[in-house]
Amino acid sequence: MASFMDNLREKVKANPKTIVLAEGYDERHVKAAVILKKEKLAKSVILLGDKAKIESLAKENSLEIDDFARIFDPKTEYKTESYIEMLFKKREKKGMTKDQAKELIVYNSVYTGAAILADNGADGMVGGAVYATGEMLRAALFLIGLKQGIKTLSSTFFIESPDKALFDDGIACFADCAVIPDPNAEQLADIAESTAESFKKMTGKDPRVALLSFSTKGSAQHESVDKVIEAKKILDSRNVNFVFDGELQFDAAIVPKVGEQKAPNSKIKGNANVLIFPNLNAGNIGYKIAQRVGKCTAIGPMLQGIAKPANDLSRGCSAQDIADLSVLTSLQ
Repeated sequence: MASFMDNLREKVKANPKTIVLAEGYDERHVKAAVILKKEKLAKSVILLGDKAKIESLAKENSLEIDDFARIFDPKTEYKTESYIEMLFKKREKKGMTKDQAKELIVYNSVYTGAAILADNGADGMVGGAVYATGEMLRAALFLIGLKQGIKTLSSTFFIESPDKALFDDGIACFADCAVIPDPNAEQLADIAESTAESFKKMTGKDPRVALLSFSTKGSAQHESVDKVIEAKKILDSRNVNFVFDGELQFDAAIVPKVGEQKAPNSKIKGNANVLIFPNLNAGNIGYKIAQRVGKCTAIGPMLQGIAKPANDLSRGCSAQDIADLSVLTSLQ
């Protein structure tokens, strides 16, 4: 049976995109470019960084620098000056100087990549193998910005379980696992909406969203539970077009028998495929437990709300992880 990633790869092959690999001087990005080329998963890639360094890595990994794989060295490219001006103009009112903009564009490749994306020089960007998440998010927000109508930047992981009886044929979204440390009720509702949309777009299936807590339908009282209850009320008021419920404990959200016992009137009925965690502690720990103990595959994080597809890697990522996130980015 084809895996979730196999299905996504087939979709990308039908309409490949140009992807910026923001840390092209890191060997994992070069190896990812080899994978993307070999498997026809991108129209082309742009490797950012020092030209000599990337050429050396490309030679070591049998990657030809050609129409598929291009190098953008901000120290020598003529477009660099216009990207410096772009960042300066966008951040001048926030106190950024021209010299600070130059420092970021020339020496911080995630800013270079975000500028290329903002300038329509590529379809998507993947970075964060070297730079921390905060740096990647700032680059995307400073240069690309949020989608129209979006107030909350968030992220989701696609979780693929070896147990196909779980979630939706083994596929679920976990959110937010990477961006907002302690979302308020309105932000939780925003995260739920964005993640439901991501699940639908990537799987073609209807989302069933569970707002998670350590309480199920009033079994415990605490201000952190109140936040989840309020998030459900906000979703009720928005008349969203997907099934959701909360507050639910994890087992009541994903195990039908437990759901029937703990929340017999819930619309989720223990069959959630989108799990919204109450804070970043829970979300980050949760996806890593699923990955390391539950033997699930975790694909992401995929950022939600950026005006153009830009996604953040874990610094512990492999070349295959970079290639997989590039596929996800192409489909956004």
